[in-house]
Amino acid sequence: MVYVYLLECKDGSLYAGITTDLQKRLREHRIGKGAKYTRGRSPLILRYVELQLDRSSALRRELAVKRMKRQQKEDLIATICLLPHADVEQT
Repeated sequence: MVYVYLLECKDGSLYAGITTDLQKRLREHRIGKGAKYTRGRSPLILRYVELQLDRSSALRRELAVKRMKRQQKEDLIATICLLPHADVEQT
């Protein structure tokens, strides 16, 4: 299983990513070892998570999410969130 997730950065932007180990990846983002985009944009808030069966599906979904307009991402967050929102600083 592969997670597709959205983080909200301190500047209000939304970052989409994938991982097989969500807690580990959130820790990496928190300490500045995550994606270049999220470095310097903390604190980060986990806003959305979904599961995909395999990496290929997750990559396709991540690309689809990244191509969404901001409002579409907000709608996704509002309607389908499989895990409660979490402050990445606390993970």
